[in-house]
Amino acid sequence: VQLVESGGGLVQPGGSLRLSCAASGFAFNLYVMSWDRQAPGKERELVTSIPSPTFNLGGSKDYVDSVKRRFTIPRDSYKYTVFLQKNSLIAEGTAIYYCKARWLGHDYWGQGNQVTVAS
Repeated sequence: VQLVESGGGLVQPGGSLRLSCAASGFAFNLYVMSWDRQAPGKERELVTSIPSPTFNLGGSKDYVDSVKRRFTIPRDSYKYTVFLQKNSLIAEGTAIYYCKARWLGHDYWGQGNQVTVAS
């Protein structure tokens, strides 16, 4: 099982960034995919999730008010990849971002990807 993240780095406030998470070794389309983040000195928090396309349980959900209408979480069912599209970035977005796969009590995590929002 692997979740390999890419796309992090330094971005200016107001800019955009897209993180990718490529999955392998498990039935990607059965799993709920999500992005969590951990900012310096804070606990890890769930940011946004998207349900399994197999079970058709609705659209994505945001868990942090400050990212609503700025972050989206598209997934590609054929390339087994989930993305985090981040627009209008603010300093609060500085964190390590982790993708996660969850289904029936099984959790798989990516290695984490640093995003720094600074001018």
